[in-house]
Amino acid sequence: MTKKQLPLILVTNDDGIASLGLLAAVRCVLDLGEVWAVAPLVQQSGQSRSMPNGDPMANEGTLTVDGAQVHAIAFDTSPAKAVRHGLLRFLPRLPDLAISGINYGENLGNCITISGTVCAAIEAASFGIPALAASLETESKYHFSNSADIDFTAAASFVRRLAQHVLARGMPPGVDLLKLDVPRNATPDTPCRTTRVSRQPYFVSPVTVDEQGRKTVHGYAKAVDLETLEPDSDIYAVAVDRVVSISPMTIDLTALVDMPRLQRLLTLADESRV
Repeated sequence: MTKKQLPLILVTNDDGIASLGLLAAVRCVLDLGEVWAVAPLVQQSGQSRSMPNGDPMANEGTLTVDGAQVHAIAFDTSPAKAVRHGLLRFLPRLPDLAISGINYGENLGNCITISGTVCAAIEAASFGIPALAASLETESKYHFSNSADIDFTAAASFVRRLAQHVLARGMPPGVDLLKLDVPRNATPDTPCRTTRVSRQPYFVSPVTVDEQGRKTVHGYAKAVDLETLEPDSDIYAVAVDRVVSISPMTIDLTALVDMPRLQRLLTLADESRV
């Protein structure tokens, strides 16, 4: 009788291989399968799905988690490229699940594709791997840190629940990845809500103008328009109602339109130019 193969679980992030958030994600799924940690060597937040030129250096080793040895590979490159090279060069097969996070800082609204956390999950999903992108709301001063002040316990409990669900049942039809955002004051008992990704930005780039009229952009800051914020959105769930947000996402970038009607409109537009 052939021994049943354990699920293979990839854990990645954009905060770097030493992140306590990544360690929390590894720990919470350690008993669910064979876990590999594949992540950037250093902090790579905000790198989106970038693919820097060159063949990145790979540092192979192990992480000791609760007495267990976990395969660990750190790449000197972006999160998405780390995922791609981990899959193509090192993992024994395509994973049954990819988890990106747990991120220091929430990823909400229409700017989420700036996030290395989200785009590492998108990269895994592009290989047909069910993926989770997990983020914990923190103050901005922690976004580029590896601070032990942040407690990932509650966020890890939701990652584990989603991981168990996906491993047992797969992704819902039409869903390629799930984006999980956990409020900073959440507990394992905080309610969950399925949400849409808001069309609003959550972070904006503040601009100042000096006496000569020259503009300077100063990092980023939260800016939510409550009057137009969609009640069913990820921003509303986390920022207003303080519940856990789970947003189903797809890598299908084609707009949901009536293709024949659009073709007729484009044809008419071309004819009007004659």
